[in-house]
Amino acid sequence: MSERPTAQEKAETLAWLRRISGDLATTTLRRLEESLPWYAEMPPGRRSAVGLVAQSGISSFIDWYDDPGSTSWIAADVFASAPRELLRSISLTQTLQLIRVTVETTEDRVAGRGNGLRESILHYSREVAFAAADVYARAAEARGLWDARLEALVVDSILTGEADEELPSRIAALGWHGHGEVAVLVGTMPPQLDVDQVRRTARKLGVDVLIGVQGSRLVLVIGRAESGRDDLEELAFAEIAARLEPGFGAGHLVLGPTAPALLDAGISARAALAGFAVAKSWRHAPRPVDADDLLPERALAGDPLAKATLIERIYRPLQAHSTDLVTTLWSYLDNGRSLEATARELFVHPNTVRYRLKRVSDVIGWDATGPREALILQTALIIGSIGGDVARRRVPRRG
Repeated sequence: MSERPTAQEKAETLAWLRRISGDLATTTLRRLEESLPWYAEMPPGRRSAVGLVAQSGISSFIDWYDDPGSTSWIAADVFASAPRELLRSISLTQTLQLIRVTVETTEDRVAGRGNGLRESILHYSREVAFAAADVYARAAEARGLWDARLEALVVDSILTGEADEELPSRIAALGWHGHGEVAVLVGTMPPQLDVDQVRRTARKLGVDVLIGVQGSRLVLVIGRAESGRDDLEELAFAEIAARLEPGFGAGHLVLGPTAPALLDAGISARAALAGFAVAKSWRHAPRPVDADDLLPERALAGDPLAKATLIERIYRPLQAHSTDLVTTLWSYLDNGRSLEATARELFVHPNTVRYRLKRVSDVIGWDATGPREALILQTALIIGSIGGDVARRRVPRRG
């Protein structure tokens, strides 16, 4: 262990360090360009800012050598000269490389001045390295909090449908990699939300997610992401929702319909939220359940989107295709889904009823022979008739 220098020796060393500080800074900058490719490739403005940090480090060392008890303000002193953007333009690893080159240059320059000064340099460089790590940790924490607030704002804008011209820039700031179609998934909050696990699962599925928490509800906006992997199968949103299901709490989980783009996700969000509000009224609702499978419950609860969907996707297409299909469907549902009773009412063969019901399924995609889909179709007929677009036509029973 080296002996502590006398007051006179320390004063002489300080004077010498101050005399060579300018030359030492110049030598350090030259060595940075020679040994760190990322520094040499930087724009002049940022390279100058990095150089200021190195020079500040040298000046701060001299002040610290004069007063070793000043470690508490090292970080502020060394990094104060750098603009805020510098923390976003160079990584912690690059900062540590910068410290190493500066220390090595300083060690070479002070060689021969005694081990005491060299030990002081090593001790100071350690303090600066810890200070740099603390600066980056705080910046990362602040960035994480800002991202969380921004993400919550974006999700809220999507849920309320209040998208404005700033929404695309906010989405870009979050690093959203989604493209094309999106869907919104709404469920309950788990006891402990593991956001990182949700994002890892989403990446494995080739999608990106925006996560929002609204009271006891957990909302995911899901978008397909460019994975760059040819072996990654593009899954349907229903399958993606099923894979993400473990990240939600107990209770119902509702998937909104697919929207063409993120800026159109409000439609999917409104349907998912409306479905989530009435999902408990379907005793055996699957988890997850499509919001469109809850159209009857949503319509009964007064959801205008559900009513419009029933009319636009069921009632009007059937009316436009054939009034016979509407008449047959009405009769079939009113007669308890009995082929024979429907055939008797319409004076046709049961096979004709079967054919028309198959045509109904071909036209609108719902099968009237299933109990759940029959409820959806009957609700659509009722809502459509109430709307008064086309009156229901019934064939009178033979008297």
